[in-house]
Amino acid sequence: MLIVTERDLIPTARRPRPRAYLMCAPEHFVVEYAINPWMDTTAPVDTALAVKQWDVLRQTMVDLGHTVHVLTPQAGLPDMVFSANGAFVVDGVAYGAKFRYPQRADEAAAHRAFYESRDEYAFVAPTQINEGEGDFAYLPDAHGGIALAGYGFRTEPAAHAEAAEALGRPVISLKLVDPRFYHLDVALTVLDDENIAYYPGAFSEASQQVIAQLFPNAVIADEADALAFALNLVSDGRNVVINTESTAFAEKLTAAGYHPVLVDLAELKKGGGSVKCCIAELRD
Repeated sequence: MLIVTERDLIPTARRPRPRAYLMCAPEHFVVEYAINPWMDTTAPVDTALAVKQWDVLRQTMVDLGHTVHVLTPQAGLPDMVFSANGAFVVDGVAYGAKFRYPQRADEAAAHRAFYESRDEYAFVAPTQINEGEGDFAYLPDAHGGIALAGYGFRTEPAAHAEAAEALGRPVISLKLVDPRFYHLDVALTVLDDENIAYYPGAFSEASQQVIAQLFPNAVIADEADALAFALNLVSDGRNVVINTESTAFAEKLTAAGYHPVLVDLAELKKGGGSVKCCIAELRD
């Protein structure tokens, strides 16, 4: 007698896969400078509330069955909470970040120290300006395994070639054209190992054509979704952790067969980031 379970009814692309992540608590989070259009130095920041919201996010990832490593925050580095920017890791190789703005430059050393302290990672020091998973995304089952890479505001195109050499993976360059979407991870996101969601208006016309050809089944976000940081999410292939302002896009994800999990990160949005900015994936 064949017994069919609920898990068997989930399409392969919608089955969660346990992941390992790196996060950093916002113990020193403030907005003292403005390096993206979302940062307003005149708006008050509640650091204690930011820590509480971040901890709910961390616990959510743990409750979903994932491993979360925590980087020690450092005074004077208020954006260190956005740990996705510190490196781009594929198959145990960590291609390090080299931040564009001096206010964040010292974060790179903290991330490098983390990877070099662990035997499972090989760290590759960058020579080109790049901001880690802020501008890189990896899809292991798409077209044999490819990385998508954004440029136009934070990461230099030369870093794409450097990443390809370091990681041994094809890297597809995509041009960002709207300063509100200054990183790839606020304009495009990986939903599972072979598919994405994105906001076309964040990209040049040529890059839109490239994305459409590579991902004909992508979930399309509109401008309102993107402005709500809906694309700055983290997915394990089924469960999609997304901020509470993104209810409209959450409905689109549900229609596509994913399971949205909403968390409130309103305080951290003042720094120009949301769920994905706070979470680096560690791909051993």
